Amino acid sequence: MSANWFRRRFLPGGPLPAPRPPRPRASPVPYRRPRFLRGSGSSPGTADASCRPDARPVRSPVRGRALPWNAGYAEIINAEKSEFNEDQAACGKLCIRRFEFGVEEDQEWLTLCPEEFLTGHYWALFDGHGGPAAAILAANTLHSCLRRQLEAVVEGMVATQPPMHLSGHCIRPSDPQFVEEKGIRAEDLVVGALESAFQECDEVIGRELEASGQVGGCTALVAVTLQGKLYVANAGDSRAILVRRDEVRPLSSEFTPETERQRLQQLAFLYPELLAGEFTRLEFPRRLKGDDLGQKVLFRDHHMSGWSYKCVEQSDLKYPLIHGQGRQVTVLDMDQLEPQEEDVVVMATDGLWDVLSSEQVARLVRSFLPGNREDPHRFSELAQMLIHSTQGKDDSPTQEGQVSYDDVSVFVIPLHNQGQGRSSH
Repeated sequence: MSANWFRRRFLPGGPLPAPRPPRPRASPVPYRRPRFLRGSGSSPGTADASCRPDARPVRSPVRGRALPWNAGYAEIINAEKSEFNEDQAACGKLCIRRFEFGVEEDQEWLTLCPEEFLTGHYWALFDGHGGPAAAILAANTLHSCLRRQLEAVVEGMVATQPPMHLSGHCIRPSDPQFVEEKGIRAEDLVVGALESAFQECDEVIGRELEASGQVGGCTALVAVTLQGKLYVANAGDSRAILVRRDEVRPLSSEFTPETERQRLQQLAFLYPELLAGEFTRLEFPRRLKGDDLGQKVLFRDHHMSGWSYKCVEQSDLKYPLIHGQGRQVTVLDMDQLEPQEEDVVVMATDGLWDVLSSEQVARLVRSFLPGNREDPHRFSELAQMLIHSTQGKDDSPTQEGQVSYDDVSVFVIPLHNQGQGRSSH
C-alpha cells in the first residue's frame, strides 16, 4: 500500500502529514541526588554555570542529619563533562531477618521471621558510565539485593561453623569435616552474599536499561559492617583505603586482567553494536580529551599484547571499554584491628584518585582530624576538604594545583568505638 494511495483515499488534494518523531523512551528511574542530601542547598539537577570553577559547589548533608556511624559525605559535579552528576551514593542500616524451617519435620520450605535478627550498616558509591541511569538504579537496588542474599544464608552465618546443609542435618557424618577442610567460615557467606548481590543487581540494571532503550553501566564500591567485621566490595575504579596514624592500607584494587582485556576487545570488534555508539574498544594509557585530537598517541587493540600509535579521531574520545574493571571483597576484623580515635575509611570515586594518591589523602586526614576533635561534623568537613584539594585552588591544602574535572564523591567513615563486638541477634 503506497503513500500515494493513502493520500488519494483519505486526504484528497491535501499533503500527507509529516510522520511524528518517535518518543524518547522514559528513564527507568528519575534523576536525583542521594536522599540524605535533601535540604543541603544547591540545585539537585544539573551543573548550573559549571563552566566557572568556582560555580561547582561542594554539597554535604545538612547539619543535624547524621549518617550511619556519624560518617561524613561530600560531592561535587563534573566540569561540564556531562549534563548530570553521574556519581550516586547510598547508605543506611541493614536489617537482616531470619529464615526458619517449618514446624513439621518434613516441611522443606523456609518461613521468614518478622523480627530483625542481625543488623549492620551499609555505605555505597556508584560512578555511572554513559549516563547516570545505571548508577541511579544501583543506588536504589543493590542494598535490597544484598539484604535478600544475606537473609538466605543468615542461619549459616550465626552458626559456630557454617553447616553443609542449611537445615543443620548431616546427610553424612563426615559433612562437618568437609566444610572444615575447605576452611569455610561465616565471613565467607557474607562475601558470597556480596558477590551474589552484585551479580543480581547487574542483571536488574541490564533488564531495566534494555526495557527503557538506554545504555550505560556503573562502578560499585560498597562497605558493609556486620558481626564485628567490615567488608569492602569493589567492582571498577573507585577506591577505599584505611587511614591510621602510622598506616595506609588499601581496601580495594582497580585492575584489568590482561586476558579479559583482549576478550572484551575482541567481542567489541566482532559485535560493534554492543558498544551502542557510546564506547571505544581501543585502549589508551589514559582517557583522551579534546586536546588530543589529531595527535599520535599510544593505543592497543584486541589483537595486540604490545602497544602502537594512532592519530586520535573524534570516535576515540568516547568512553573506553577497557577502564579498570574487576570485582573484589576485602574483610577487616574490627576486634583485631582495635581502631584508634582517628582511624577512618575513606571511600571515593575515581575523580578524587585521579589527582590525589592514597598517601596524599592520608596526610590530609592526619593533618585535619587532630585539630577538630570537638567538632561533631568533622568527618563531613574532612570529606569537603578532600574534594576542595582536587580543585586546584590557591588555598588548597596540597598546594599542588591538581584539578579533577570529573564528578567526585567521598565518604569518610570513622571506626573508633563503632564496629567492635558482634551485631545483635
